[in-house]
Amino acid sequence: MVARLQQCIVLAWLLVAAAWTASWWPHAPGIALGGLLTLSLAHAAFLALEFIASYHVSRRDPLGRASARQSVRAWVAESRAALRVFCWQQPFRSQAVPDHLPMSSGRRGVVLVHGFLCNRGFWNPWLRELRARGHAFVAVDLEPVFDSIERYVTVLDEAISRVTAATGRPPVMVCHSMGGLAARAWLRSADMARVHRIITIGTPHRGTWLARFGHTVNGRQMRIDGEWMRQMESACGSAPEVPFTCWYSNCDNIVFPTSSATLPGADNRLAPGRGHVEMAFVSSLRQQTLALLDD
Repeated sequence: MVARLQQCIVLAWLLVAAAWTASWWPHAPGIALGGLLTLSLAHAAFLALEFIASYHVSRRDPLGRASARQSVRAWVAESRAALRVFCWQQPFRSQAVPDHLPMSSGRRGVVLVHGFLCNRGFWNPWLRELRARGHAFVAVDLEPVFDSIERYVTVLDEAISRVTAATGRPPVMVCHSMGGLAARAWLRSADMARVHRIITIGTPHRGTWLARFGHTVNGRQMRIDGEWMRQMESACGSAPEVPFTCWYSNCDNIVFPTSSATLPGADNRLAPGRGHVEMAFVSSLRQQTLALLDD
């Protein structure tokens, strides 16, 4: 569903751009170029508002906030990363790297869980590297897209079973954004020995300020101090029983304030000056994360 939705958005953008250019270029090339530039940078302007909000909301956070210079750099990088992910990888390449389940490889497998309004295409660079390293993996699609986070528990459970059957070992879960909350929802009713470690990247473990504007079921669940977040905190206790590694950024434009992406008792790791999507594609972060597969 996400792939089709984003395909429609990209194709609609191209049609609008083509129509605008065709109508203005013959008699006003400047207006034609200005309109194209506006269309091309509209997403960057929207992201700028998110970074401004993150900068101000995180000013009193105990983990601090990025400098203005870091925020500007992160905004530019996030604008590029968002185009690549939402206009190419997810709409047109979501099935480019299929799940890989070689039998008896001897290496620990991975379950990859994307975030809100994403699909398995988000993980394509990770999937190619995991396959090259000989790791079994399943990258899930979380659907229904706008439903309760609890609805994804069955999807995760099936993926964990498939990877375990192929490797004979509990897998590692690698989760971006809301995917980490889906993993924690799965933990509430699961045998914790079925996973070796859970790694989250920009997950709103304590909710996010931005979710106050969310009106979908899962969007409302990510509100700071919301009922669902309080229930999650109560069910999971003060320290996770399954080892967690939580990547967070002081420049996250979606999950803020800064400490929202951390957990008490977890291996909390800072990815300084990185935007929410960009963070998942930082080479050093990916290499450090994959190194945990051999722990």
